[in-house]
Amino acid sequence: MAMMPNPESPPPDGLPTSPSTPPTAAATSSSSSPSRSLSRYESQKRRDWNTFGQYLRNHRPPLSLGRCSGAHVLEFLRYLDQFGKTKVHTPLCPFFGQPNPPSPCPCPLRQAWGSLDALIGRLRAAFEENGGKPEANPFGARAVRLYLREIREMQAKARGVSYEKKKRKKPPQVPQPQPRPPHTLSPSPATGAISFVIRSKYPNMVKEVKSLVKDRSWFRYIGLGS
Repeated sequence: MAMMPNPESPPPDGLPTSPSTPPTAAATSSSSSPSRSLSRYESQKRRDWNTFGQYLRNHRPPLSLGRCSGAHVLEFLRYLDQFGKTKVHTPLCPFFGQPNPPSPCPCPLRQAWGSLDALIGRLRAAFEENGGKPEANPFGARAVRLYLREIREMQAKARGVSYEKKKRKKPPQVPQPQPRPPHTLSPSPATGAISFVIRSKYPNMVKEVKSLVKDRSWFRYIGLGS
């Protein structure tokens, strides 16, 4: 694949930029439409979409968006590696698998897996926002997903880092206090003796008191009631 040389230098994030809008056109657009502030994500997504559009125009032969496939997306990702800023050690490098090498090495700089994964996510959303059909989205192709997985595994081994998401530890559950059973009064030997005396000597008094008192829990406690 032949590419036109890019006259511009890469921005701080390591991705090339598309040509900026001429001042006259920018002034016209700002005067004709009300200004609105975009979020950081939306601004980055617009820049990425413009960069990909410039890549398609520089492609030889020029490539239209409708004919773009997952294979062209892979070419675009490999093209971006020249602007990468992440050191990826080769298997022959003595620092292979070391996250913090003690000295420089001649290993190449590449785009980090996290940057490529985020870039594909933004371009995938931008494709559908610009009229593309979800089922024809080249950024969601299986070949692109497999490529990103391969880059992730390769860079994890080469850099000695782990891209596994850490699972959040669930807070320890505090045991709920168990409700206490209702306290029930049980008759003691002393109350049993008192009950026997009252029943034997004052049977009529017990009947009269029972008829006057509605709550008989006390009588059940001392063994006089059922």
